[in-house]
Amino acid sequence: MAPSTSGRPRSRLSTAERREQLLRIGARLFAERPYDDVWIEQVADIAEVSRGLLYHYFPTKRDFVTEVIKAEGERLLEMTRSDHSLPVAEQLMAGLDAYLRYVEANEDGYRALHSGTAIAVEDVREVLDNNFAEQGRRILEVLCPDGEPPETLRVTVRGWLAFVVAVCLDWLKYRRLTRDQTRDLCAKALLDIVAASPDVRIDL
Repeated sequence: MAPSTSGRPRSRLSTAERREQLLRIGARLFAERPYDDVWIEQVADIAEVSRGLLYHYFPTKRDFVTEVIKAEGERLLEMTRSDHSLPVAEQLMAGLDAYLRYVEANEDGYRALHSGTAIAVEDVREVLDNNFAEQGRRILEVLCPDGEPPETLRVTVRGWLAFVVAVCLDWLKYRRLTRDQTRDLCAKALLDIVAASPDVRIDL
């Protein structure tokens, strides 16, 4: 076990563990700072690895931030899979519970996923758009399991997802609502809009 630059023994990590460590550090930095204020060398210094090793995993800063956002998006999707055996309203509530569990457990990752970096870098915007599209597809699948959803519902769900992001970022920053209040607010917003839509006939 080799010593680190801090003088403490440095544990040997597997390739997968080291990559995950670097991505987690990246998530923290991109959650805290704009894209241009994060230097990939900082990540190597925090992880106490050589810069050459970091560049072995991620050849460029753009590659690195794209992989950070992709990893967080995949983590979110994995944690929010639906249980289609439940009634529609229960599936939505369970999905929101899982979503908020992700937000709590991966606060840095969630902030990074929805930070200015996701807007500033084209490759990252594409990753985020694909993540949003998959989230929307899953919700529409729950709401309309037997047919093609109307376009008004697609737009509603897309807008609602943006609403959920805004609510969750506010919740993380201020903690003025409880976790259950945050979940119920998001659920009520979607159910009220769907129930009021003249083009949607769904038994909730």
